[in-house]
Amino acid sequence: MSRLHPIVAIDGPAGAGKSSVAREVAKALGYVLVDTGALYRGLALAARERGIAWTDGPALGTLADALELHFEVSDDGPLLHIDGVNRADDIRSPDVSEGASQVSAHPAVRNALLGIQRRLGAEGGVVLEGRDIGTVVFPDAEVKFFLTASPEERARRRVQDLEGRGVVANFDEVLASIRVRDDRDSAREVAPLKPASDATELDSTELQRDEVVATIVAAVAEHLGR
Repeated sequence: MSRLHPIVAIDGPAGAGKSSVAREVAKALGYVLVDTGALYRGLALAARERGIAWTDGPALGTLADALELHFEVSDDGPLLHIDGVNRADDIRSPDVSEGASQVSAHPAVRNALLGIQRRLGAEGGVVLEGRDIGTVVFPDAEVKFFLTASPEERARRRVQDLEGRGVVANFDEVLASIRVRDDRDSAREVAPLKPASDATELDSTELQRDEVVATIVAAVAEHLGR
């Protein structure tokens, strides 16, 4: 498929800074930002509120098919609405983050949300971030990055983000959670966390966010110049 503007896929583990980097890249390029992780967080939140266990794959898949999930564009990035209600703040708690990792391991869930992701990004001129954008959702994405950082740095960033939103966070607990999620996301049978074979791997442990953003924007410019 030939697109006027590319699909930019940014994958990587929890806490690597994908969301903030993707937001800045989209802003710099004038592209649409699709926060795929928010879809899984939204499903985890909706399941918890309905008493559906995060381990119940079939029930989660049915719920994902039934939910109305869409994004509202705002100056702060895309805001997830669930059944017409803005839940953008509610999906950012640590327990919902854990739930997102659990529900995303189920084939029924990934199948239900795959179509939504592809519909949102199919025309190009979009930035998508997640765990499997470059490997499963858009294997034909023109620009692919796998963004990571050391577990300790990712934990530090996550604690800083949570405290910035008024949430008390313990570094050791956050670090332990990140390591558990890394193991789970990498070991799952369906769409495991791994770099696409044609992705550029970028370790941001020692990099500032604007350096990471500049690297990705430059890669898009190089693609468009071909």
